[in-house]
Amino acid sequence: MHKLSNQDTRRVDVVVYPGFKAIEAIGAMSVFEYANLHLTQQGRPPGYQLHIVSVAAGPVASDTHMQLQAAAALRTDELPHTAIIVGARQIETALTANTAIVDWAAAVAPRIERLVALCSGSFFLAAAGVLDGLTATTHWSVAALLKEKFPAVQVQADAIYLRSGRLWTSAGVTAGIDLALALVEDDHGRGLALQVARDLVVYLKRPGGQSQFSMHLNSQNTSHPGIRATQEWLLSNLSLPLDVSVLAGRAAMSERNFRRVFAKEVGSSPLQFIESARLEAGRRLLEEGDLPLKSIAGRIGFASEQSLRKLFMKRLGVGPQAYRERFGGARP
Repeated sequence: MHKLSNQDTRRVDVVVYPGFKAIEAIGAMSVFEYANLHLTQQGRPPGYQLHIVSVAAGPVASDTHMQLQAAAALRTDELPHTAIIVGARQIETALTANTAIVDWAAAVAPRIERLVALCSGSFFLAAAGVLDGLTATTHWSVAALLKEKFPAVQVQADAIYLRSGRLWTSAGVTAGIDLALALVEDDHGRGLALQVARDLVVYLKRPGGQSQFSMHLNSQNTSHPGIRATQEWLLSNLSLPLDVSVLAGRAAMSERNFRRVFAKEVGSSPLQFIESARLEAGRRLLEEGDLPLKSIAGRIGFASEQSLRKLFMKRLGVGPQAYRERFGGARP
């Protein structure tokens, strides 16, 4: 992959509007600023030149007490290398009030090097028609709305971020940091991206296809106390032999009733949940450390490395070693 030469500095415009999510704008900008800091320490010029832009120049209020100063208005004749449209809590209101951003996105999409939407900012790209026929993501809470309003967009509601050519979209809030780190990696390599991740105390630069939700977070949404307690116990004891009889016993239910209630509460069978939990734990161990594959297999309840490989091939299409080579290496 081509990386920037020492002479390359890329202009990044962050597109804001009244009510934009402050944490998304600041998070993404911080990634680029820390990347510049490391490049400077290496005796290289900054990789990024950041600008705040909006429909008109001037102060722009966010969803908090903070506001950003837009230095310039959006232009179609002088384009940055990368433009990042930030999301909003009230995205339908923002979309209606800022049709100029939609028109701008439609005009520049064929010519700009990278056009990025964070969180619900994807609605601006969808309204501009530039996501038609492409896969995109957004914050989980508005994914169904994006599908409904823009059926030509292939919405993948459970991704951290996605890339479709020169168009990038991310999930909500802090997922914008993950996407910005991916841009830094695309420009300057994995090493710099990981240095920035450590600076920001982002424990791991998550790969884009990873779920927006961890198994622990999902288990908190279970309303049945017995099922929720069983889920939490399971997630803390993946190394043990686990089957429906063991879990039903923990929940003080018959196996038949446990299967029924679990499927109703969780949306999957107990065995599917166990498989997903082991996959997530295996991914994390591969991403965060250098344990031998046999040790990882044992920690998540497999008797052999071959069983670990079978799970990864089934669910991800790659073996655990290939997965580690692509996504491993982030150390606290």
